[in-house]
Amino acid sequence: MANHQSAIKRIRQSEAKRVHNKFYAKTTRNAVRKLRATTDKEAANELLPTVTAMLDKLAKINVIHKNKAANLKSKLALHVNKL
Repeated sequence: MANHQSAIKRIRQSEAKRVHNKFYAKTTRNAVRKLRATTDKEAANELLPTVTAMLDKLAKINVIHKNKAANLKSKLALHVNKL
């Protein structure tokens, strides 16, 4: 266990951030999964901007890499256009 007060505080902060990031990453992954499973063009067109915004937010706060977000958005857009 850490001895310094600053190290103990850093552990607390890291744990809080980890839980927060895990929640938002999982929520976004589920949204991506839901969009990929959609076969209705209208529903997919409504979902795409929401999922895109979620991915952008995750990339902005460095939960996922910006290139991964770009790749996912590209694949999802292709999927929606094929419907």
